[in-house]
Amino acid sequence: MYIALFKRLFDFSFALIGLVLTFPIMLVVAVIIKIGSPGPIFYPAPRVAKGGKVFKMIKFRSMVTDADKVGPLVTAGNDPRITPSGRFLRKSKLDELPSLWNVLIGEMSFVGPRPENPKDAGKYNQEQQRVLTVKPGITSLATIKYRHEEEILAKATDLDAAYFQIMQDKLAIELEYINNQSFGSDVKIIFQTLREILR
Repeated sequence: MYIALFKRLFDFSFALIGLVLTFPIMLVVAVIIKIGSPGPIFYPAPRVAKGGKVFKMIKFRSMVTDADKVGPLVTAGNDPRITPSGRFLRKSKLDELPSLWNVLIGEMSFVGPRPENPKDAGKYNQEQQRVLTVKPGITSLATIKYRHEEEILAKATDLDAAYFQIMQDKLAIELEYINNQSFGSDVKIIFQTLREILR
C-alpha cells in the first residue's frame, strides 16, 4: 500500500514537472502538426487499462485524420498514413509527451505494462490478463526492447500475425515486471528509456 502511494506521488509530481518543462516543446510540435496536415493536434488512442477499463491515451497526432478507420490498428514504419512530421515524432517519441496528462490524472504511471487497444487486449489469455491488474505505463522493459517495433513490422508479410507474435513476447516481459516490480526497478527502467531516446 505504501509503495503504491509513493509511486503515485512520484508519478503526479514528475508528470506535473514534465508538463511544465516540455510545454514550449509541445507548443512548437502542435504548430508543426497543424501546419503539416489538416486535422486535430491530438489523437485520443483507445487503450485498455487496469481492471479492463478503456481510456483515451493522449498522443500528438502523427497520422492522417481518421487513420484508424481506413487501415489496420497496428502501424508499420512504412505506413503511408503517417504524416511527414509524424515520422519524426514517432522516432523521437515526442508524440508521447501529451500522455503525461494521463499520468497526472492517475490513468497511467510512468512505468508499467504498455496498454493495448481493445481489439488486441481481447486476445489475452487468462495468464496474460494479469497485466490488467496494475496501471499501464508510458514505458516498460518491453517498450525498450521493441522501441523499433514499427521497423520490424515493416518487413512482415502478415502484419496482424507478426504483431501477435511480438505481443506474446512483450506480455511475457510485462508479467515478469509485475512479479518483481519495485520502485527501484521503476527508476532503472526510466533511466534506460531516457538513454535509448537520447541515442
